Amino acid sequence: MPVYLWQNDQSRLVSFMTLTYCPDEPTPALTAREVCQVLRDAILGRRTMIRACAQTWDELYAGMFMIDVEGWSITIFNDCGELDYCEDCRCSDGRRWSFDSGDRFGTDPIALLSTWEHQTLEGMLHQL
Repeated sequence: MPVYLWQNDQSRLVSFMTLTYCPDEPTPALTAREVCQVLRDAILGRRTMIRACAQTWDELYAGMFMIDVEGWSITIFNDCGELDYCEDCRCSDGRRWSFDSGDRFGTDPIALLSTWEHQTLEGMLHQL
């Protein structure tokens, strides 16, 4: 939004500036739906997903498994070889989503996937 500065005695415009960046305002958080959409894009082959940790899905067996989907760093919990929930996600612009056990059911990006998407993603994680 432009801001105009007027000279009082002659009522004419002397300068203007446009405010586009305000460092005091917090960066909005990622939503579970945004993270879910990135996972869907990877499932459908629209985005590339790579492993971002040393162990494979099967080697880890239980614990946090990290993937990268074109600059989106996503941490998923592997529960005894099964896809459980998304722990954390950070995108390249610095926004973040993280799991909170107090959140309502269905607010986890993994819970928003269809049964087919869930099974397909789990299969893809086994292949990484």
